[in-house]
Amino acid sequence: MKTLGPATAFVAILVIAAAFGAAPLAVRFLAPQHRSTRGDAFVPPPDAEIPNDQFGKQVALGRELFIDTAAAAPQFVGNDLKCSNCHLDRGRLANSAPLWGAYVLFPQYRAKNGHVNTFQERMQGCFRYSMNGKAPPLGDPVLVALESYAAFLSRGAPMGAKLPGRGYPELARPPMAADPVKGRSVYAADCALCHGADGAGQKAGGQTVFPPLWGPRSYNWGAGMSDIDKAADFIKANMPFSEGGSLTDQQAWDVAAYIDSRPRPQDPRYAGSVQETRAKFHETTQSMYGKTVDGQTLGGDGPPKAAP
Repeated sequence: MKTLGPATAFVAILVIAAAFGAAPLAVRFLAPQHRSTRGDAFVPPPDAEIPNDQFGKQVALGRELFIDTAAAAPQFVGNDLKCSNCHLDRGRLANSAPLWGAYVLFPQYRAKNGHVNTFQERMQGCFRYSMNGKAPPLGDPVLVALESYAAFLSRGAPMGAKLPGRGYPELARPPMAADPVKGRSVYAADCALCHGADGAGQKAGGQTVFPPLWGPRSYNWGAGMSDIDKAADFIKANMPFSEGGSLTDQQAWDVAAYIDSRPRPQDPRYAGSVQETRAKFHETTQSMYGKTVDGQTLGGDGPPKAAP
């Protein structure tokens, strides 16, 4: 009898759970728990240490927002992604841009918007780009709760320290240029089972289980993940789900190039034309914005539109 791989088994269980209307419980139960120890990475406090006071209530709310952002803050989310899609294990997992690795480095200057950002400003960008939505105003209860959750996970971490496991491990440039054609084959073999052959993700019991990687319900062209190198870093360390590190570096680069050469929502910084927008925000070999693929100009669908 053939043994199912982790990703296959995970999908099979979710299908069964969905049949019994238990998908949300299954998703939460099967998500990686307390996997934040990779090498010498910082270990955040467990949920059991959330204090039973007013601050603790904000931490708990922030955790719920992080786990299921669209359900908890639908007014600010425009697609089928949530914070925990890019920051695995509820923002705890080392090498998956954990909250504890980011929070301690703010305030910091960001070239993306040309000024020193607070942590709340950084989160505004996530809503605007990764979730293709609307940035909550500074001081909004949603941002306060998320910042409280990040502060809780960072307890004991030295402020200003670049901790091991922060962000995504940076991959060296591949020996051969990233090839989206080869990436298509990698995607079919290692990604389509969860994210769908059309990149639209998968749902069970009305809940998004695996996020869309392109198309109208995915991240837009302003998101960091739309850059091939950032996507490759994340994929190598964390994908396929529960099997991070199983792809070669070249495969990670190739499949990132394939995913990021697919259509997705317009960059909200759209400057009136694709060429102008590329020149201002995407003039890098790591962005496919403005390039023509399969007869279609990526980003060439005019001004930003509300997600369907």
